[in-house]
Amino acid sequence: MYARIREEIFQGHLEPGQRLRLVELSQRFSVSQSVVREALTRLSEQGLVRAAPQQGFSVVTVSLEALNELTEARIEIETLVLRRSLTRGDLAWQASVVAAHHQLAGTPVQLPDGTTNSAWFAIHERFHQSLLEGCGNSHLLAAALTLRDAATLYRRWSLPVGRDFDRDVAGEHRQLCDAVVRRDADAAVALLAQHIDRTSQALRTAIAATGIE
Repeated sequence: MYARIREEIFQGHLEPGQRLRLVELSQRFSVSQSVVREALTRLSEQGLVRAAPQQGFSVVTVSLEALNELTEARIEIETLVLRRSLTRGDLAWQASVVAAHHQLAGTPVQLPDGTTNSAWFAIHERFHQSLLEGCGNSHLLAAALTLRDAATLYRRWSLPVGRDFDRDVAGEHRQLCDAVVRRDADAAVALLAQHIDRTSQALRTAIAATGIE
């Protein structure tokens, strides 16, 4: 139940701010209300659902301030860690980036029925993590990955909520991988910063258009 509701939030089927009524969800998924409540409680602990006294549960909304602060922090930390990786990473690290990109490039974003391929996101995350793993500093790596975890919802919402359908994500990843192969730190850092901000910009546009808080 937890996994199904979580994926519906990520897919945008349950929209930002939407009320999550126990009766409706229990009937829809043919489970008890207590099971739904437990799942929603877990999701609220992860910041995906908001629980308010006397009001019940709802999907979190997109906060422009939180989005901008998180984007700024990610660009600062992830680019720093990537530059360290390009300075310190050995051939094995470089090969791991190429291998992760090869798997990502061979995984479709959408399934034949037109729905988003959830497996793609895990492979996508593995590619981005591989970029950072050559930094040689476990504390910096942990800080970067923590920020990436915090931005998971925003990344997942960039398509269903931000509707950034014209973006060449595969091309952006290919350019990042190529820069790593060339050991071009300046290019890689610039590409990563643009890549992170492009995802956030789609949601900024959605916020401006809909008035989501």
